[in-house]
Amino acid sequence: MDRRKALMQIGMSMGYVVAAPTFMSVLQSCTDTKAAAWAPQFLDQDQGTVLIGAIDSILPKTDTLSASEVNVHVFLDSFANEVMPPNQQDQFKTTLDKLAVNALESSKKENKSDLTAKDIAPEMLKALTDKKAKGVPFAKKLRDLTIWGYKCTEYVGEQVLAYDSIPGQYIPCGDLDELTGGKAWSI
Repeated sequence: MDRRKALMQIGMSMGYVVAAPTFMSVLQSCTDTKAAAWAPQFLDQDQGTVLIGAIDSILPKTDTLSASEVNVHVFLDSFANEVMPPNQQDQFKTTLDKLAVNALESSKKENKSDLTAKDIAPEMLKALTDKKAKGVPFAKKLRDLTIWGYKCTEYVGEQVLAYDSIPGQYIPCGDLDELTGGKAWSI
């Protein structure tokens, strides 16, 4: 075996050993608390309210649960606190503050705590589609993180996608419609 490859593999395995507990604690924090009892760790309470409205405007309740109902906001708050570099943390907070200011102006409400997903949705849409929208540098990243956090939840993995907790027989060339009812497999 080449010594360089061995050293590289040892370094990578050490990185995984160090990073895995932090990542797992962030993922586990999503299922521990409910939205009503949530106290943000990284954001202030008003920014937390805006975050809930923003993620629910991205993934609202349909025939599946909304993003806030599966605690994506708890995940994003922990992710921002523990994983994001300081410049992204600042952009995250700035984006939430600017969304709140814009939503307050358009909805004629006075308090950030009164804002709902219906108030924030048009401002989020403007931030995502209008190239001239200023003050919302993190809107697209917020959308991407919301979708990623939603797809990684237990609810989506077990209820929305095809899920088999104990793998059965191996069928290499089976038809997806026959095997899972047309659903993609949960990992």
